[in-house]
Amino acid sequence: MNEYDFTLKFSLPDVGIRPEDYVEALIANGCDDALIGIGQQGRIALNFMRDAVTAMEAVQSAIKDIKRVIPGARLVEAAPDLVGLTDVAEILGFSRQNMRKIMLGAGTAFPPPVHEGRPSIWHLAKILQWLGENGHYAVDDSLIELARVTMELNIVRELDDVDASVHDELLTLIA
Repeated sequence: MNEYDFTLKFSLPDVGIRPEDYVEALIANGCDDALIGIGQQGRIALNFMRDAVTAMEAVQSAIKDIKRVIPGARLVEAAPDLVGLTDVAEILGFSRQNMRKIMLGAGTAFPPPVHEGRPSIWHLAKILQWLGENGHYAVDDSLIELARVTMELNIVRELDDVDASVHDELLTLIA
């Protein structure tokens, strides 16, 4: 068993219901391993420390527990996934300057960002995998596994917004 630390953010099905109305029910129905954030009307966030054999099992069971209590809840974001260089450095325990030096030294071999700007944003899984494969840092396999699961979950969630009539055409453009 591994312990997985991840966050799931949901929009609530009825913005008229206060998020705090769900807290006790979530704890009683399997989410007693989560810190529950209710600071934004119409949203709820749960930071889990869940024991499971795989990251997929941990995340799936958490989502099922939440949906059992809040059936119409819609996933907004799963983390860890979208990160800046500062986030990556913090996760791995070294300085942002060191992370930036690694990125600049790699040139185009470094994983491309999802968003290039100030700040640029990457999928954590792609950076962790690249760091491990290129000998820059020994990365915990369970962290890579979790980052990959949350990345894929976020991507699938976003695909739900793509117009089905243009999906295949758009895929050929980026291939």
